[in-house]
Amino acid sequence: MARPVEAQKIKSVPFSYLSERSDDRYNQRVTQKTLPLAEGGFLILAHKSATEYAVERYSPDLQRTWSASIPVAGTESIDGFMHGIKQALVIIHSNSNGSQHLSAQAIDLGTGQKAPLKKLVEASSRDRRPGVAFSPDGTKLVAWSYAMRDEQIRAIAASIYDEQLTKLKDRTYDFHDLGAFFSPTVYIGNDGTQYVTLISEEMKKLSVRRYRNNNPDVKVMSVAVGGSFGGKAVTVFDTKFTIRPDNTLYAAAICTERQTGQYYSLKLVKFDFNGEGTMKFADEFRFTPEYLADVNKATQGTSKRLEDVYLSDLLVTEEKHLVVIAEKKYEEGGDESPVRTKELHLFGYNEFEAPTWHSIIAKDQVAPPAESFTGIGYKATVFGSTVQILTQEKIKNKSDLYVRLINAQTGVVQPAKGLGLNVANDQQLAYVKDFTAWLNAKTLIGVSRPSKKSSALMLNKIVVK
Repeated sequence: MARPVEAQKIKSVPFSYLSERSDDRYNQRVTQKTLPLAEGGFLILAHKSATEYAVERYSPDLQRTWSASIPVAGTESIDGFMHGIKQALVIIHSNSNGSQHLSAQAIDLGTGQKAPLKKLVEASSRDRRPGVAFSPDGTKLVAWSYAMRDEQIRAIAASIYDEQLTKLKDRTYDFHDLGAFFSPTVYIGNDGTQYVTLISEEMKKLSVRRYRNNNPDVKVMSVAVGGSFGGKAVTVFDTKFTIRPDNTLYAAAICTERQTGQYYSLKLVKFDFNGEGTMKFADEFRFTPEYLADVNKATQGTSKRLEDVYLSDLLVTEEKHLVVIAEKKYEEGGDESPVRTKELHLFGYNEFEAPTWHSIIAKDQVAPPAESFTGIGYKATVFGSTVQILTQEKIKNKSDLYVRLINAQTGVVQPAKGLGLNVANDQQLAYVKDFTAWLNAKTLIGVSRPSKKSSALMLNKIVVK
């Protein structure tokens, strides 16, 4: 049920954006294309044409102060976007003439001036695609390539850079001690320390390996989240990690029964590498028949089992309360069929990583295949002890952007509140989720199309009273 719109201020300016088509609908490479700035205002990365992106800086009043063109050839794509203290970085992936590489385009935050393009890592076109990750504050990044044997990853060769793209360290992460099945992902802390997360032992164990730039020792912490329970073989189906500014990592894992694919449980682990290093394993949350009944009640559905539910966010409050969010998302058929996102599953934990509440938020969004999940789904953030979730929905025949507030301590969900944008509802692109960002708890930025009579997108600043 939607609450009446409260008095608020909306300012809009025209916005130029060309839709993008991802090679992987479920895993976009750049999901956040609006980045707030500490001194006010924000940056936007926009796809302008088939051969150009642009990074643009806006004032808090939507005045564009500069625009920096980022040319892209047919063999290139954007793999990363972040800003630090003094400059923004755009990561460009190129694949041609038998080789692929990642390069960084640095842009001065004050002037929009571009530095020379810098190559970060290179690999053969036959190899797995190189990767890149930023620290939470944007002042460090790690770029890496994979060393393969047959189809198996044997090592990762990484280079660590600071915000000015000065190389701090070359490092190799060796996996010769692992078996045939594991899935590595690299994270980097604000101090340049790297953390490699692994799902190993036939998708039953979560591990984190820490690599420091000034010390050759590697610290490893591992925990089994799968195994045999009551005669059922349980393995990891989906994971989500987040790294905090204090170099703690949280990991959530949805586990399923190997034989049936039935959802079994949600597990949460906190890896704290400060001091001697500690690991906290929260009590699991079981996906029981009673939970499925709760989902059907909340969504007015008749599902016989949980399906297509994926982890999407791990949000941590100032008091160290944690909210894990999972979303149901799927394609209705083949590659040219519509995509759909449905209910959100929320799980709350206190500061001691003990489960305290869970909730289901009903929604039902559909998009044409060309737009995929860019306009549907949700965006979420945390201010104080409140989680804000933004969706574009049609509620009571009104198509709008809606905000829901959730108390991270108690799990109480306030009814959806419309922002009064009158978003178009004609099966064409009406809202681009990637550009949604909060400047503060009461002010957010979003890109939407106001009516079906116009194809023009608008950049909106919404101040909620």
